Amino acid sequence: MAYDVRAVAAFLGSELAAGTVDAGVTVGEAITLDRLVVGSPPGFASLVIGTPGEFAAALDNEERLAPLATCVAVVAGADSQLDLAARLAEARISAIFVPDTPAEVVYPTVAALIAADQAAEDRRVTTGTKVLTQVARRGGVVAVVAEMAHRIDGWAVLLDARGEVITTAGAGSLHVRDAVAVAFHRQVRVRHAGLQVHPVGQGEDISAHLVIGARGPTSRSRDLASQAAALLDLLLRTADNPATERLGREVMLATLLRGGSDASALLRRWGVHERSLTAFAVASRSRAIDPERLAIRWLDDLGATHVIAEQGGKVLGFIRDESAADLAAIVEGLSTDARTPLRLGLGSPAKAQMLARSAAEATQALEVAVVDARPVVWYRSLATVSYVLENLGDGPIARIAAVLDPLRDEEGRHGTLIRTLEIYLAEHGVWGAAATRLGIHRQTLTSRIQRVEALTGMSMANPDDRATAWLAIRALDTDSEARQ
Repeated sequence: MAYDVRAVAAFLGSELAAGTVDAGVTVGEAITLDRLVVGSPPGFASLVIGTPGEFAAALDNEERLAPLATCVAVVAGADSQLDLAARLAEARISAIFVPDTPAEVVYPTVAALIAADQAAEDRRVTTGTKVLTQVARRGGVVAVVAEMAHRIDGWAVLLDARGEVITTAGAGSLHVRDAVAVAFHRQVRVRHAGLQVHPVGQGEDISAHLVIGARGPTSRSRDLASQAAALLDLLLRTADNPATERLGREVMLATLLRGGSDASALLRRWGVHERSLTAFAVASRSRAIDPERLAIRWLDDLGATHVIAEQGGKVLGFIRDESAADLAAIVEGLSTDARTPLRLGLGSPAKAQMLARSAAEATQALEVAVVDARPVVWYRSLATVSYVLENLGDGPIARIAAVLDPLRDEEGRHGTLIRTLEIYLAEHGVWGAAATRLGIHRQTLTSRIQRVEALTGMSMANPDDRATAWLAIRALDTDSEARQ
C-alpha cells in the first residue's frame, strides 16, 4: 500500500498540523529542505525535512516559500518554537513536528520507508503483468480486461477506435458513458472522477482505448494499465485466422447434430473414422478462462480431432469413447490441483448418425455439474429427474412440459423467458451469478423472473414451484428431442 501523509505522521509518532496538503494525499518523495526547488507533483505530496532554524529562514524567503506551500514540512530536531508552528499555520503549510529525533535520522528513515513501499509497488506491477500475460494466453481480450479490473479493484472499459464497446469488466452503463466521454474528449458531464485513458497502439495507429476507474493507488494502476494496453494491442492486431476455423467448426457441428448419413460422411472427411463417439460439454465459471482454447489444447494432448464448437456459453464437442475418461481426468486434475473453475459434462456413447442424443446428455450433465459445483459429471451417473423422464411416456412428459406453455411467444415458441428461468434455477436463484451468465443487468433479470411468475402462477420463493419449474424445463428438453 502507498503511504499517505497521515500514515507517515503516525509512523514517526507525531501529530499532523493541518494545512494546504490533505492528510490523505499519497506521499511521493522525501527530500531535505536545502534541496527543495519545486513543489509537490499533482496528486502527490513531497515531505520536506529540516530543522526549526532552516524552516524559520525559509519562511522569510519568498522564493523558497512558494514551493514549500505545496509540500509537507517535517520539522525535526530540537524543540520547535511556538512561533514557528504559528508561522507555518499562518502560511497554511501542513507540518509534522518530530522534536525528539534529529533531521539527520528522520530523513533516511522516511526515505527508506518510501523506497521500500515503492519497491513493493513495483513488484506488484511486475506480478500483475505476469498474471495478465498468462490470462491473455488463456482467455484473450475479454480475460485481460476482466483481470485488469480485478487487479485495480475497480472497473475497466475497452472501446474501439469509433467508440464502440469491445468488452467491459465491473462497469455499468454510466461507467461506459463516462469512458466514452473521457476517451474521445466529449464536452459532457463526467460522473466519475480520476478516470485513466490508455491508448491501445501508438501515434495514429490506435486501434482501441482502455479506460479504467481504480480504487487503489494511482501510480500502480497506471503502470499496470499501460502494460495491459500493450498486451491488448498485441491481441487485437494479431490476425485471428482461427475465426474462420471456428465458424467452420460451428457449421460442421450443426451438421453432426442433425444426424443421418450426412453426419457420417462429414466425420470421415473430418478425419474421424470411429463408429461411436461420446459428447462432452465444458464451461468455465470465470471470464478469465476461455474453455474453447482449453478444450482444443486437451484434444491436442489426447491426439483427437477438434470436433468442437462454442454453443450458448458452453463448448460442445465429441471425442472417442475410450478417450472420454482421459478427458475427465484432465478436468478433474485442473479443478483439484490448479483450482481452475471448470465444469465438464459427459454423455453416453452414440453412433455417428445419432450424436444429438449424446450431446443433449452432455449438456444435461454439465448443468448438473454447474448446479452442484462438481468438476465432472457423467450422464450415466445421473438419477432422479433423468431417470424419471426416461421412464415416462410421451404423454406425461408433454403434460409436465405444458406448465411452461404460458411462457411461449406469439408464434408458440419458447425464447428469452424460458432461457432466463433455466439459468436462474441452475444458479440456485443467485441473482448476480445468473445475470452474469445471461449477460444482463440484475434489474433486468428481476423483471424477467417477475414476468415468469405472473404468467405461470408459480413463485420462485416456493421450493415446490422451483422443483416444478425445473422438472418442466427438463421435460421440455426431452419432449423436443423426441419430436426431432
